[in-house]
Amino acid sequence: MFEKGGYIVYGTTGVCEIEDITSPNIEGVPGNRLYYVLNPCFKKGNRIFTPVDNEKVVIRAVMTQEEAASLVDEIPHIEELWEKDDKVRELRYKEAIRSCNPREWIQIIKTSYQRQQQRKAVGKKATTVDERYFKAAEEHLYAELSIALGVPKDEVRDYIQKRLGKEQGN
Repeated sequence: MFEKGGYIVYGTTGVCEIEDITSPNIEGVPGNRLYYVLNPCFKKGNRIFTPVDNEKVVIRAVMTQEEAASLVDEIPHIEELWEKDDKVRELRYKEAIRSCNPREWIQIIKTSYQRQQQRKAVGKKATTVDERYFKAAEEHLYAELSIALGVPKDEVRDYIQKRLGKEQGN
């Protein structure tokens, strides 16, 4: 069980702060069942009530600062999701988003970016699927890295570029 005031990744909603852990007084909800009251960090206006023992949605702790820095350092070594068949690739993208696994989000970002560059080189636009999943993966990854590293979300891309640039001696 996580603690009040902590941060978790809650399924495809993304990073949430645990506002409370309570047994809500709601009709139809057993009084002895504990629920997290979650506030999504980057989707304001929503409040989520979910059972502490929810097994239908991935709920995990946000990376630590050390884990986040290490993940950023690993980016150049994380493989793309190369799949020639467009429908199979979209299915793999969808599974990767649902996995709540930051390495898989990076795979989507790298794959989509490479595909966009290849298509641009021959005068074509990026596919809608690549654009959509690139944005979704980037949103999830940057939100979690923002919380873990204490960097504003809109500065995470610069943080990654600077860190990787320094690591590679540039």
